[in-house]
Amino acid sequence: MLTSEQSTVEYKDGRAIPDRLTQATHRHYRDYAERMLAVYRDGAGRRRRDLHKTIEAIFADEPDCPVRRIQAFCKLLDDAAVYHADPAGKASKLRLEVFSLAARLHPLVQEPDRLFEHQEAQAKAKLAQKMGMPWDQIEAALYSDVLAFQQLESFPGYPDAGTFLSRYNVAQLQAALYRAERVVVTATRDLKTIVRYAKLARLLHEIERLGPSRYRIVFSGPASVLRETRRYGVNFARFLPALLACKDWELAARVQTPWKATAKLLISDADRFTSHLPAPQEFDSALEESFGDKFGPARNGWRLIREGDILHEHQATFVPDFMFRHDDGTEVFLEIVGFWTPEYLEEKRRTLRRFQRHRILLAVPKDSLRENAQITNQVVVYKTSLKIEPVLTALESIRNR
Repeated sequence: MLTSEQSTVEYKDGRAIPDRLTQATHRHYRDYAERMLAVYRDGAGRRRRDLHKTIEAIFADEPDCPVRRIQAFCKLLDDAAVYHADPAGKASKLRLEVFSLAARLHPLVQEPDRLFEHQEAQAKAKLAQKMGMPWDQIEAALYSDVLAFQQLESFPGYPDAGTFLSRYNVAQLQAALYRAERVVVTATRDLKTIVRYAKLARLLHEIERLGPSRYRIVFSGPASVLRETRRYGVNFARFLPALLACKDWELAARVQTPWKATAKLLISDADRFTSHLPAPQEFDSALEESFGDKFGPARNGWRLIREGDILHEHQATFVPDFMFRHDDGTEVFLEIVGFWTPEYLEEKRRTLRRFQRHRILLAVPKDSLRENAQITNQVVVYKTSLKIEPVLTALESIRNR
């Protein structure tokens, strides 16, 4: 994900317009993209800093390429690259050894004289001999734990220039939405898919039915979440490419500007942003996946159905994570709350009351509960994973009430 330093957004007439490369105005950027990809494909062994300088040189004569755009290109190339890491801290140990030995020869000069006898080249040769490795190898490893000096190992990268430029456009959109206070998605055809992606990304959202097959999904934006804002912002960024792959939707976001005002960001599927994600496998759905795998297709007379129905009560809409169906025909819907705020939990409680004619079980994280909170049989509490036995107990309690 791009940082604020790599994000380019134009604020004009109350609108937020992220930087976007188009065929109409930036056709020549395809050649630039091919050259950038070639630098990284052929760059094994080169330092990150040197790769960035080469990318900057590509745009030396390009009048329509601001610095932030170049920085964003470098970030996206680095994200798709594999650099040599130093998890064992060998570089810091090597520096300590080299500097300790070099201190005995200080000061070093290019040409020795009567006052200073230790020539730099000779000192390096002595150090290499003492350490039993060539100086070039020592020098390459000396700062390998510093980001700018990390060496490129490989570049799985992007398959072609078009994919890379499309990724740039989406990345700028993601960075702009990181400052969103509120995001509203209006959807028709792909509601269940959009909601599923939102749940997998652990986004705070509410759904309202506007009419037959038309829905409004209201998301709390990253800028509105007071706890773990960065993690929530990353989750939101991961959700966006999945939304882009859906059909018949519109997005309206209220985003913060750098001068503490707000602006509106508007996009839809008609804008034809290209999603780079293959599908939901990219999401962290460990909680649901783990529970589904442990529960299995059926247990104690209960059958687990992953894709439950869409429930309606007037304009309110509820899309559960799972549905349980007992052998006697009893149906219970399960909603798992991941990311939360007190307001979001209160809205979920109102949802339970609004849909009280349906049997709904709510799973909430333990850290969301107030001290001495009263737990009803419609609520299951979990820490890091959802356990089978408490869910079965709650299901039986709901079935027998």
